[in-house]
Amino acid sequence: MPYTYFTLETADRVTVVTLRRPEALNALSTAVLAELDAVIGELETIEASDAVILTGEGKAFVAGADIAEMQGFSAEEGRAFGEFGARVFRRLERLKKPVIAAVNGFALGGGCELAMACDLRIASDKAKFGQPEVGLGITPGFSGTQRLPRLVGVAKAKELIYTGDIIKADEALAIGLVSKVVPAEDLMSACHELARRMVKNAPRAVAHAKAAIQRGMETDLDTGIALEHGLFGLCFATADQKEGMGAFLEKRTPVFSGK
Repeated sequence: MPYTYFTLETADRVTVVTLRRPEALNALSTAVLAELDAVIGELETIEASDAVILTGEGKAFVAGADIAEMQGFSAEEGRAFGEFGARVFRRLERLKKPVIAAVNGFALGGGCELAMACDLRIASDKAKFGQPEVGLGITPGFSGTQRLPRLVGVAKAKELIYTGDIIKADEALAIGLVSKVVPAEDLMSACHELARRMVKNAPRAVAHAKAAIQRGMETDLDTGIALEHGLFGLCFATADQKEGMGAFLEKRTPVFSGK
């Protein structure tokens, strides 16, 4: 379906989602978030796609939430806006397909939070990250106080959030916020190369692995191990498990159907 702020392009089992609001540095307004929610719904149904690359047009991945919209919010309206954005990001995080954030430029505030809701982040050498909300008199509102410490550790997350510091891509790599930094002109090709390595595998196995990791990280070790066992067992009910193991024994390349 056509969107005002997003485009979707699917090829070779990978869908590229581009946020196109460059005049506002791709800022996240209520309208943009609502459209992102619809985009995620479409991604859930695209059978020709087994991985997603999310990026932004222009100088920013996402420069943050829309300050012009937020400026006049009451406490109740602020809470509702935060809850809405967090709910959309959580839906993205729970998408069965792996999502790679191709961070092309500024990923600040809500933009950093959006990137953190993706499975992996690859950054352009021009990218910058931060949670500078305290300088605006607010806290991170789209789950940044929860995901950032889980990714970079509590002490570093507190430093970044309390100071509002903006860091460059090389520091983001050093603290584990991103997986890789590449020259700006190589960003999309690097993301596509990573996606290709994912989509050559059994889609349901990748989806189950994603669920095991994400849900396991939200619980205790024993519960996570039990969750893994259940998902491991479910793999044996798939045609792809039979194909994958059969191909291994027959010394040939498997052809997965996603079933």
